[in-house]
Amino acid sequence: MQLLWPTTPAEPVSDADLERLYGYPEDLTRPWVQVNFVSSADGAAAVDELSEGLSHPADKRIFLLGRLLSDVILVGAGTARAEGYRGARVSPERAARRVALGLSEVPPIAVVTRSGELDPEGPLFTDTKVPPIVITTEKAPRTALERAGAEVLVAGAEDVDLHRALDLLGERGLRRVDCEGGPTLFADLIAADLVDQLCLTVAPLLAGAGESRIAHGRPAPEPRRMDLASALFEDGFTMLRYRRRESG
Repeated sequence: MQLLWPTTPAEPVSDADLERLYGYPEDLTRPWVQVNFVSSADGAAAVDELSEGLSHPADKRIFLLGRLLSDVILVGAGTARAEGYRGARVSPERAARRVALGLSEVPPIAVVTRSGELDPEGPLFTDTKVPPIVITTEKAPRTALERAGAEVLVAGAEDVDLHRALDLLGERGLRRVDCEGGPTLFADLIAADLVDQLCLTVAPLLAGAGESRIAHGRPAPEPRRMDLASALFEDGFTMLRYRRRESG
């Protein structure tokens, strides 16, 4: 057992330190999925159905870093609607940094939706620098979304096959996948054994009963062992990073 905190104050963590810690593996040959979540100390994923009530500047720093280092931002339709998603915002400095890392200036938002029920006049389509990607099913209506500028990817007949969805992203060179939730999509990714890294901020708050966990819905066939890769601390908030433990 090791004591992580309280301990002797350490040097502040720089942006370069964070990029080194949270950087994606190099020379990826397949999509690599990082999931970003914030949770209360008693396990709630939101306050009043929004994650903002649990957040903190330190958490937002990690959140924005996930976007900075990714090829694509993956999100479930329910979260996109609840959080009012729009296109990613990138300052000129961050755009230049992305280009220096070999990435596009702005990462696209990819929304997973079984039904295709997204508002083509909403900010996801109208307030963005790059067209969104919609990952959906054969049964979902697609014409209005395509007319609104979205690239629509069909990954399944009745339900979204996440293995196929990631393959389609990978075929487009979008291998650094930063998933921002929500709980249903996270549960589906766990059930499909597709999570490579979990970045979890634990807020020093008790939200009480009624709020869902960060993974909610489809059960996993069995637990997946993860290794703690780093732990950061600021103002009572703990930023944990867990990586998949490979077999063998």
